[in-house]
Amino acid sequence: MKRIINTNRAPEAIGPYSQAVEVNGTLYVSGQAPFVPASGQVPSEDIREQTKQSLENVKAVVEAAGYSMEDVVKATVFVKDMNDFAAVNEVYAQYLGETKPARACVEAARLPRDIKVEIEVVAAK
Repeated sequence: MKRIINTNRAPEAIGPYSQAVEVNGTLYVSGQAPFVPASGQVPSEDIREQTKQSLENVKAVVEAAGYSMEDVVKATVFVKDMNDFAAVNEVYAQYLGETKPARACVEAARLPRDIKVEIEVVAAK
């Protein structure tokens, strides 16, 4: 059975997709951009601040579905500039360092609204 997850604690989807979908005990969270839910704006141009906001948005969706960040088994991080890899890792470790899910980090030529980072995850119970 498929369950659509939607929360106002994370930015609304900016296209024809869901914030997350749960199927058979696995949660698939769409890429979360660093938009502040209340304003729709990026908190700053700083990669650390953008990474933190993206992860706060991921956390909000994960928790809205009844999961926790400890349930994350896979993450994909899209960065505008691979030179930001160390800074992204610094913030990422604060949210998923103990959990250590499988992960890919990919440099993307361009992300929506010229953001610097976007993060998607898969969680399982």
